[in-house]
Amino acid sequence: MDGTLSIWIFTLLTIVVGIITYHRKSLDLLGSIFMIFMGIIILFKAGIPWLILILIFLILSFYASRYAKEYKQKLGIYEKKRTAKNVISNGLIAFIMAAFGGVAFSGHYIPFVGGFIGAVATATADTMASEIGVLQKPRLLTTFRIVEPGTDGAVSILGTVVGIIGAGIIGFASFILGIIPNPLLAIQITVISGTIGCFMDSVFGAVLERRGLINNEHVNLLGTLSGAIVGIILIS
Repeated sequence: MDGTLSIWIFTLLTIVVGIITYHRKSLDLLGSIFMIFMGIIILFKAGIPWLILILIFLILSFYASRYAKEYKQKLGIYEKKRTAKNVISNGLIAFIMAAFGGVAFSGHYIPFVGGFIGAVATATADTMASEIGVLQKPRLLTTFRIVEPGTDGAVSILGTVVGIIGAGIIGFASFILGIIPNPLLAIQITVISGTIGCFMDSVFGAVLERRGLINNEHVNLLGTLSGAIVGIILIS
């Protein structure tokens, strides 16, 4: 298929996905618009494989958020519709990594591919850990005391395992899509960066968010930034 035609097909696909997420009330209008905008920029700046990786994250997040829906509703932690803040906090770092590609530093060029898959792996791991991990009583990361599901900064064995699996899926997809040609390296980067980023998310939640110093969007942003930094270091 002609490259230009492929680009426009995926542009249309991105718009369709944005419309579907709004129609299904997974995102509000502004959130869907931001998602379409960020997706199209990633497509034109980084290419089809990078966009597909984002779409894989969205699919995993969609199903994870609806997993055990009734149980989450009983707990009062089910979040059906997300907003532009959610899109930006989870996707901004990956967007920057894809849009700018890399940076020159001390005479060396540092590619952002590791940062991109690290950020996506962190967002995936954190979403799956928080959405599925609520099925098990978590412990607060700073004190290790048992707390209620959905508590800021809480972690569980189930959530951690599911998060690692989610990060691994992103790594395997990165290899299949040709973003990282070495399968072991791709999985290594995403599992390590995704796990560290996810735990940093919990640290920020336990230490800062619980004290009212930052909100959940800031926590997600800092978590994905942590994962991106680890990803850049691992691929360098």
